[in-house]
Amino acid sequence: MSLCLTVPGMEIRARIENLTLHEPFEIARGVSTHEPVLIVELEHDGVVGIGEGAPVDYHGETTDAMLAEAQREVAPLIGDDPFALEVIMHRLRSEGLMGGTRMAIDGALHDWIGKRLGQPTWRVLGLAPTSPATSFTIGIDSVEGTADKVRRAVGYQVLKVKVGGASDLERLEAVRAGFAGPIRIDGNEGWDIEIAKAITPDLLRLGVEFVEQPFPRGDDDAYHQYRELAQRLPVVLDEGCIEAHDVPLAATMADGVNIKLAKTGGIRGAISLARTARAHNLSVMLGCMIESHLGISQGAQIASLMDHIDLDGHLLIDDGPFEGLGFEDGVVTVASAPGLGVRAV
Repeated sequence: MSLCLTVPGMEIRARIENLTLHEPFEIARGVSTHEPVLIVELEHDGVVGIGEGAPVDYHGETTDAMLAEAQREVAPLIGDDPFALEVIMHRLRSEGLMGGTRMAIDGALHDWIGKRLGQPTWRVLGLAPTSPATSFTIGIDSVEGTADKVRRAVGYQVLKVKVGGASDLERLEAVRAGFAGPIRIDGNEGWDIEIAKAITPDLLRLGVEFVEQPFPRGDDDAYHQYRELAQRLPVVLDEGCIEAHDVPLAATMADGVNIKLAKTGGIRGAISLARTARAHNLSVMLGCMIESHLGISQGAQIASLMDHIDLDGHLLIDDGPFEGLGFEDGVVTVASAPGLGVRAV
């Protein structure tokens, strides 16, 4: 399904692309084999900018709902000046558009501006094309399945292991037996404080770097109790920190935040969240949903601002509809081509 909207001098096209995962991907909330994303194309002055947005399922977002938002009169909200990024994104936020919808439009605008100026987006933003190494995510599986995934994770410097199952410790022992580098874990809200207290000594023994969103969003008591332990892992919030205004509360419970463009509504919101987190002495991690080269490239443009990177969504899928990113020594590399540097396959 696709849609075309116009205002004088501006044409906007929206459609859904379905991404197929290499293998079933399980986290504490469920299992996925396919992930749809929203693609938005913006054409103005003979230049086409393209962006991608992913739904945030724990907010109840779906790509069908995002496309339905695009079917409203979004073109007048964008107007006829793609350079007016702050004004446009303020309008979209004020109208209550979902983060994934805003991410797609924000990506298309940044891509258009870069192409119009003949510069890569990271340069337009005043940033560098450098990035920390990305982690590679290993979903919940049996102990044997986890060990097999570790053996196949060749070329990665960092692993992120999804936890929240009965055999978490056994699985992490298997990961450490087969991998000498940094290991991070992601609870996706699947633990309670008693589980965390019981397993933390072994996590420290195994050299786990930090735990991402161990407890449900809103369970402030669990985060405060864990923070008071004499020995604990650093905590990074994902589901518990969506946009910049969430940072002051996050700083009372955690040591860092995981920034995702689907949550923040794109590059503009992600930069704002990163700067706010830094001001509150929090570390910043750049994450992703299951996305193609296009969606991941939008995040990769600002990777030089981050302490940690988890941009592996495009590495978990079969051949997607776009290409343009590189991968060297565990690092996702952006192109020097204008805009996002991504092209349709």
